[in-house]
Amino acid sequence: MVDERDDDIPFMQKLLDNHFLLLFLGVASPGLLYILWGIIDIMNTPVAK
Repeated sequence: MVDERDDDIPFMQKLLDNHFLLLFLGVASPGLLYILWGIIDIMNTPVAK
């Protein structure tokens, strides 16, 4: 009986109900973006003479 109710829950609701996944995505995605931004910024810095 409980398994039937669990199948009725949509995938996105299951995904968004996972607080730890949302926390991980909220911390990891800006972190990766800032790291990539920093790498691109360092690569575009001209070399000193």
